[in-house]
Parts: sequence; C-alpha cells; structure tokens
Amino acid sequence: MDLISNVAGPEGPQAGREEAFHMDSAYSEQAALRLQRGGQRPGGPGAWSKGSLPKFRIPKGRLGLTKVGDLSSQDMKKISALALIELTALCDVLGVDLKRSKAGKLKAAETRLFGVPIEALLEADRKALPSTQVPLVLQALLSCLEKRGLDTEGILRVPGSQARVKGLEQKLERDFYTGLFSWDEVRHNDASDLLKRFIRELPAPLLTAEYLPAFTVVPNIPDPRQRLQALHLLILILPEANRNALKVLLEFLRKVVAREQSNKMTLWNVSTVMAPNLFLHRGQPPKLSKGREKQLAEGAAEVVQMMVFYQDLLWTVSSFLVAQVRKLNDSSGRRPQLCDWSLRTWLRRMHADRDKAGGGPEATPKVAKIQVAWLIKDTLEVPLTPSTTVTHVLRQFTGRLSPGLQGQEGSEDKDNLLPRSQMRTSADMDLVLYEVGGNISEHRLDPDAYLLDLYRANPHGEWVIKKSPT
Repeated sequence: MDLISNVAGPEGPQAGREEAFHMDSAYSEQAALRLQRGGQRPGGPGAWSKGSLPKFRIPKGRLGLTKVGDLSSQDMKKISALALIELTALCDVLGVDLKRSKAGKLKAAETRLFGVPIEALLEADRKALPSTQVPLVLQALLSCLEKRGLDTEGILRVPGSQARVKGLEQKLERDFYTGLFSWDEVRHNDASDLLKRFIRELPAPLLTAEYLPAFTVVPNIPDPRQRLQALHLLILILPEANRNALKVLLEFLRKVVAREQSNKMTLWNVSTVMAPNLFLHRGQPPKLSKGREKQLAEGAAEVVQMMVFYQDLLWTVSSFLVAQVRKLNDSSGRRPQLCDWSLRTWLRRMHADRDKAGGGPEATPKVAKIQVAWLIKDTLEVPLTPSTTVTHVLRQFTGRLSPGLQGQEGSEDKDNLLPRSQMRTSADMDLVLYEVGGNISEHRLDPDAYLLDLYRANPHGEWVIKKSPT
C-alpha cells in the first residue's frame, strides 16, 4: 500500500485527487526533465494556497518504503550528506538561491531546561534513561497538553497568565529532575505557553541556525511538488536530535488539528501560531520593514503548515538516497569524502550506470536463511521466490512457534525454533525483519518489501528477525 499524506487542512479535509510523489529518482533530475518538457519555470505563478494543499502518495516499489527511524545512525549521517548535495543540485536547476548561515557558538546555559541546547538536554537525560531520543521536558510538556488540552478551545492561540507561566518555569527548573514537579497544577493555556517558550528560548533554532534561511526560501518555489521536495531534503539534512524533537512536535500539532471541531484550531491557525517560535530567534536581524515582516511571517506559516500536513512523507527516506548509500558503501578502494567534489562526480557516474543488471539469475539462491536475534536452535529457511515478502517470513516464523503452544503435554516438535518455556511470550512479540551488513549498516525492512529484490540490492547482507524497538 502506498503512503498517503492525510490530515485535515486549513479549511477542512482537502479535496482533489492524490498525485504520485516519486522518490525513486533524484529530485534535481525530475526538475530538469520537467523544464525540458516545458513545465512551470521558476518565477511563474504559484500553485499553492493557504486553503488548498495537494495530496500526494508515495508509490511503493518492490523494496518497500524506508522511514527515517529504519536506518542506523551511521547510514542516516550519509543520507544527510547526500541530501545536502541533492538540495544544492535541485536549487541550481530551479534557479533558487540556497541560503545558509554559519552556526554560531553557544554560550553555556545558566539554567537546566529553558535556554539549554537540545544536545545538552539529551546528555543530561541519558544519564537516567540511556535510550532517550527527545528531551524529557519536551516530552512532558507535550504529554500534559495531549492528556488535557487537545479539546480546549483556542489551545496554543489563547495565552496563559504571564505571572503563572514564569512561576511554572522556575518550578520546572528547580523540581523537574527531582520528580517533585506536579503537572496536575498546570493549566492548559499555561502549558502551551511553556511549550512555545521552550522552543523559542532554545539557544539555536530547532530548525538550526545554519539551515533556517533555507527553510525560509522554500515558499519562494512556485511548484508545489518541487517545494515539497526541497522541504523533504531539508528535513533529512537536520541533525538527528533536532529532527527527533521536531517530529514529536509535529505529531502533537497534527493531533491538535484533528480535534478542530472542538478546539476551533485549523491547520492554518496552528501554523500561524507556531511559526514565530520556530523561525524567530536571537540571531535574526532586529529591524524589518512591515511589509517584509508580514511576508516572512506568512512564508514561515506556510512551511509549518507543510510540515504538519506532509509529516509522514517528510520522514520517509527517498529510495534514490538509500540506493546512493548502498553504492557508497559498496565502493572499494579510496572512498570519496562526503563533502568534496569527488562525491558529486561519483554520484553522476552512479546515475549513468544504475540501470545495469547486477548478477544473473544463476547467482540467486533458492532459499533465504533468516537469523533470529535471540536464543534459537536453528536458522529459519524460506523459499526465495519473486512473491516472498517480509510479511511472509514473519508469518512463517510465528507459525513455527505455534505448534509448541498447541502440542500435547510433554511433546517436543523438533522443528520448533524455541524451547517450550519461551514460546508463549515469543509468539506474542511484535517482530520485524532487518537487513544487516553488506552495503547497509542496519535497515528495518518494510513488511511489503520483496526478499528477492532485497537480495539483488544487497547480496552480501544478512537478514535478522528482531523484536520491534517500539
């Protein structure tokens, strides 16, 4: 099934047919081809409005879709570097000036929560919870609002009491890590003010000081599809900590919009309210003309609107970037550095020969051997046919667990993968299949992906069944 962006829009559910959003070829190549065919050129009339966002679906190929969390941090760093190169190429084709700023030095914070860099918060949080991916205080603020504030009319828009909010901030600084802070005493509108203040007071913007100017350029791209392509690449470029924090924020904002009937907050309302907190920061020029200020505010709101509406698409890794990572990992000898011109040359060569077949049918095994990450008696063997999917593998695995659950007392099936004492818990597990090694570090596979195609993409990798991390 294809992935479809679906959320209530600024004036209710979006109308119109869904268009395919292709991720199997480079966006810059798509843009160049469109220009050759006489498509809309930069500077043409805009095809976007605040009341109508086009719906896009991602056609799912035989390798399935890859979400940001499906790849290892090692490979995601390569994705980010490649996405930056692709964004530069796309902007060159579109004639758009890609603006970037130098990241300034951050001063040591005198507080523990507000005004503290995200990485510093995570470092402190991981001392207690090593697996923390999003600052605990941000998680707590969003949880407070989700539990009691989603249906509040004007949530995020109606301000709280400045005096109460200041007092709550001081209490959080003092008591949050001791566990003495009580969220029960926090009113909805005060909590939303605390959330906005937390984001606004970050010493560096959540969208990063380096790439914030590039985010502001996105609304200047006339074509909706190319605008979304540029935004998609920017999301992939963000540092992992920033991207994770942005994701949970956008998920919360989508929940607010979904309760529009009760809270009276449309997608455009939410975007307009939240944009200043994401786009205004201490390093911005202090004085702007009223006209320019209004233009920037509307553009920022449009970007936030897109991020909320298309967040599922934006957190999908383009298959052409995954293919580039595979090729990069496959390359032997002197590897090109991720930020020098030799990598761009390598990418051009890769595009030129990417359609060449890699290995004949005689090299393809008849059976796939699947490992299991915990104690087992043997590997799982499944037929490697054109119709074998990841789902088939997981079903066969759980099916081999079932006989032990249903067998007679004292009997032991020699084909069972686990001792009887472990079967009941294992059969109820949420299992996933990974490809590990070869030309990828670690990749959680789409349930709809076809194993034969995966083998051809990574013949030297291994397949391992693991318990789902979520």
